[in-house]
Amino acid sequence: MAMPAMQGRRWTRADVEALIRDNPDQTPRFELVDGELFVTPSPGVLHQLAVGELLIALNAYVRRTRVGVAITSPSDVRLEPESYVQPDVYVVSYDEGKQIRKTNRSEALVLAVEVVSPGSARGDRGSKRELYQRYVPEYWVVDVDARLIERWRPGDERPLIALDKLEWRPAGATVPLVLELRPFFERVYGEDELAPE
Repeated sequence: MAMPAMQGRRWTRADVEALIRDNPDQTPRFELVDGELFVTPSPGVLHQLAVGELLIALNAYVRRTRVGVAITSPSDVRLEPESYVQPDVYVVSYDEGKQIRKTNRSEALVLAVEVVSPGSARGDRGSKRELYQRYVPEYWVVDVDARLIERWRPGDERPLIALDKLEWRPAGATVPLVLELRPFFERVYGEDELAPE
């Protein structure tokens, strides 16, 4: 639910770092893209369930294929000197994974994923998407309400809309991740066959 704060003001990374220092509990979450500050309150349960399901799927895949490390936010990502974002879930290479264990922030992503909320749609599909498209080989917008995932790559003017399944094959992977969306969203909503009746 990222919402722009104080429209018209151009924020800097130093401003955001001061906000974070003054709010050490990380709620709300602060992000900076192209001088615009986004303030994200605590996410809803469906959002967090989707994040959890994605982390489970991505973590199993990147470990099995040895292409990287899957991480969730809050976690600092700095793709540009004056940007400061916290994708809901992201993947970094193994080398970047080693580096961020020392620095506690990432600067190079293999995949960025945002789970859209009513208040975050403008940023997730607008300025944050544009930032990710400049630096990340693949960006997903997960729309829990519509039960779909938008896939963006650098240069795309429109996303690929995945309704049934989404395949992802990052550099170095010998097999793709195949994310079946119907069971994915059924687990998010508790409609799967394992849910108690």
